[in-house]
Amino acid sequence: MNRKLGRIFLVLLSLFVVMLGYGILLPTLPYYTERLALKDNLDGDPINFHIGLLTSIYPLFQLLFVVVWGKLSDKYGRKPIIIIGLIGFIVMQLLTGLATSLTMLYIARILGGIFTSAVIPVSNAYLSDITSIKHRTKIMAWSGVAISSGVIFGPVLGSFLSQTNLHFEYSMGVLHLDRFSIPFFLVAFLGFLVLALIIKKLTNTKPVAKMLSKKPKINFSFNRFFIILLLLSFVMQFVVTLFETVSSIYGKDKLLFTSNQIGLGFMLCGAVMAVLQPVFATYGEKILTTKQQIGTGLLISGISMIAFPFFNNEFYVYGLIITFAAGGAMVTPNLLSAVSLLSKENAGSNISIQTSANSVGQILGPITGTWMIVGSFYYPFVIAGIISLTSIGLLFYLKLQMRINEDFQPIN
Repeated sequence: MNRKLGRIFLVLLSLFVVMLGYGILLPTLPYYTERLALKDNLDGDPINFHIGLLTSIYPLFQLLFVVVWGKLSDKYGRKPIIIIGLIGFIVMQLLTGLATSLTMLYIARILGGIFTSAVIPVSNAYLSDITSIKHRTKIMAWSGVAISSGVIFGPVLGSFLSQTNLHFEYSMGVLHLDRFSIPFFLVAFLGFLVLALIIKKLTNTKPVAKMLSKKPKINFSFNRFFIILLLLSFVMQFVVTLFETVSSIYGKDKLLFTSNQIGLGFMLCGAVMAVLQPVFATYGEKILTTKQQIGTGLLISGISMIAFPFFNNEFYVYGLIITFAAGGAMVTPNLLSAVSLLSKENAGSNISIQTSANSVGQILGPITGTWMIVGSFYYPFVIAGIISLTSIGLLFYLKLQMRINEDFQPIN
């Protein structure tokens, strides 16, 4: 049992570090992009466009590569793919810290999308492989905790370390090292430590090809139940990433927040997600069914999104961020658990397909949000909130025998 817990801890640690790298850039991306864009003589709306595009290009390349990594992990086991992903993640952080132009930042984000898509879904598939159906939702909730914890500490590290009083600069051709490089170098170092632990300590799972007596076939279980789960996953990620991107620009341009204030908002969001996801996964079904939790979470998120642009007071803004995060904490682990239960043999592929749906939402959310900002800051928040509320109707298309509750059984 202790050995199993050690394996779970290592996988959760890899998820945490990858999301730490993601979180570090959240509060600083508007300022970092502006700094590099000014060197390219850009200003005004083009800068906001680049912020949205830089946010979207990361999940775009996750989408393009996630199924490939999922199939490879089913064929060769999860460990080798996680190792490859961590190596790419380290390179991405180093390039981000040394970037001297928007082009270099785009290259770093592309590499990040390619290789983090080898860590996040495959790590969740690893957890699914070594966990019983009974404890699946709880473990997926702890996966959510690891991810949310990265979003808690990432913005804090990013905003704090990028504003240190250290004054040094060192150029190496097109690469540039200064105090803004510190947070990215720190995460790269942490990624290296986790990589060493994974290589030495983590046991590989058995490849699906060796578990089955016949040649494996990748089946994605595209029935109505799975399609609804994918649509809900898409909507949730669309709303979350739109909120993350637009709220940082809104805080910088409209509320005149510093990067520390924006970082605090992201930290509160991640903290609420980290605390409430295991709470809802463990005790939620004693009050609400999983289907009801998903519907309630979408309702809470939608209402808080619509209300967000109508409040300028810092206290109320943080309160709405917390409310929004609480709604997301009710939705995310339940969707991930339901997908992981669809098929034991193809858990990696199914979770990869869900990650692809998430990536589509993450691609369209920032682009749509920054496009609507041109009209007004009200548009992206209100429209995304309405989409979240409307998606609750998808739950009513589930047939009675497909209840997302204790009656749910794996579909093969």
